[in-house]
Amino acid sequence: MPAQTRAGVSSWFNGFSDPYRWRDVAPISLANSSRLDQLLRAGKLYLSLQDTIALALENNLDIELQRYGPRISEAELQRANAGGTARVGSGGGVSNATTGQGANGGQLGATAAQTGQALPGQNLDPVFTGTMSWAHQTIPQTNTFVTGTSSLINQRTLANYGVSQSFLTGTSASFGFNNNLLAQNSGRNDFNPSKSINASLNVTQRLLQGFGKAVNNRNIRVSKNNIKVSELVFQQQVITTVSSVISLYWDLVSANEDVQVKRQALALNQKLYDDNKKQVEIGTLAPIEIIRAEAEVARSQQDLTISETNLLQQETVIKNALSRTGVASPGLADAHIIPTDKIRMPETEAIEPIQDLVGKAVNGRPELEQARVNIESSKIGLKGSKNALLPSVDAFVDLRNNGLSGILNNQPIPPVPGAPIGVVSPPRNPANVDGFFLGGYGTALGQVFRRNFPDYSIGVSLNIPLRNRGAQADMVRDQLSLRQSEIRFQQSLNQVRVEVQNALISLQQARARYQTSVKNRVLQEQTLDAEQKKYALGASTIFFVIQAQRDLTAAQASEVAALSTYARARNELERATGQTLSANAIQIDEAMKGSVSKAPSAVPAVQ
Repeated sequence: MPAQTRAGVSSWFNGFSDPYRWRDVAPISLANSSRLDQLLRAGKLYLSLQDTIALALENNLDIELQRYGPRISEAELQRANAGGTARVGSGGGVSNATTGQGANGGQLGATAAQTGQALPGQNLDPVFTGTMSWAHQTIPQTNTFVTGTSSLINQRTLANYGVSQSFLTGTSASFGFNNNLLAQNSGRNDFNPSKSINASLNVTQRLLQGFGKAVNNRNIRVSKNNIKVSELVFQQQVITTVSSVISLYWDLVSANEDVQVKRQALALNQKLYDDNKKQVEIGTLAPIEIIRAEAEVARSQQDLTISETNLLQQETVIKNALSRTGVASPGLADAHIIPTDKIRMPETEAIEPIQDLVGKAVNGRPELEQARVNIESSKIGLKGSKNALLPSVDAFVDLRNNGLSGILNNQPIPPVPGAPIGVVSPPRNPANVDGFFLGGYGTALGQVFRRNFPDYSIGVSLNIPLRNRGAQADMVRDQLSLRQSEIRFQQSLNQVRVEVQNALISLQQARARYQTSVKNRVLQEQTLDAEQKKYALGASTIFFVIQAQRDLTAAQASEVAALSTYARARNELERATGQTLSANAIQIDEAMKGSVSKAPSAVPAVQ
């Protein structure tokens, strides 16, 4: 066979067998994106804020988990298009990138429950059925008048086929083609063996309950809504993870700044200790001052150690959020993270009116849109509950064409009951047999197509529940559930307004706190400088110098903490108003693919 012909046969066979093949879903991948390796150099991981966000979009497992949601919803839509109901919800909860706990606010997940009357037959896909059998039967007879024998032997071959399908209009149709080949030992039959064929068409139309596309395609419309919901769940997961990672990054920046503050404090105290030691050696200072300065050096060393270990803990947390295998990733566990961005406080704060911020949140928060879509799905489902209140009235039509053929029976004709013994019945006269039925399979098939022996039936079936309490209860319950969903949506809407207002207030407070901390730090710098000068002139004591150094260290640490609080407040305002994605130039399609097109930032050369 030519290659082209073989390919054509293979292609046809593959197309035919494709619906019955197992399709493997690709296994999960725990390999990190190449961006992580590109940012590693000499045991250090250089991270800008944008690189941190990109790594989270590419490697974070919370986001990866939610990527399956839309695919599950698409599979549920395919099931609905076939006439089935959803097996599971297509949505899911949104987990926090670091704690694994659910995010606050909103209705999560998709509506999966069906209400009202199910589709007739539940098979919008056509179904082919077939039965083939051969049977041998021996049936003792109570008399020989009908069959001419006391033991009737049947050899029957059946080959029955059919196709059935339901439609969104509430119509169900089935076509059957039945073949029956019968051979008997009876001499009474004119034909033996005989072939009986019939072709039937049955159509049933629901007239009240289950009538119309608006009722029967509701599962399809709900499944399409569930795809939207799962996409919104994914978007919310991206926002939750990115917002969390941004907070982690600024916490890391603040932890680095705090380490620098503690090192400066240690350097100041070490210098004070060295200066005091020299003065004691030349006899201008009491030896007790060395012990006091040495104790302050030890305290500063302890503070530095605590700050450095806090930094290491923060690095571990952010590594876990940016890698699919956490700190077990090769080269990442021992790498020291170097944040390349700093927290910047703008000179002026561009604050929009609270009404505009709330408007952005109402339009931009994905959990609110999820709730809207789920309420729409519930209203679609109510059509089924309303339709289920109607009686069941079905009109049906059955059309059947029959055919029969066979060859002349060669079995001896049994004697007529009561005839004298020894009298043999005359042989069967072909002229007495209707020749219309003589022939093979084609004769019977021709009778079917010519409709020589048609059957017709038409009718209406009626099923009226006299009290209908079950449908009434379902209708009330579904409406009450819808009203609960509407109330929950309003609660979420109110909560969003509260979150926006609180976030705005927190931002204003953080800015004021930072400005105060800056002024306090400047004051403590001047105070320490004055005390050092006075101490050099002998007008002050080491106690006041140490106290001034402590106050300066506390003021610097407070400034770092205030700046970190401001960054967190700004991040929370973006999350509360639904602007996290746009503020950080995140494309949701890139997040869905797990590949960010923007190249990694340039890594500084190793000194």
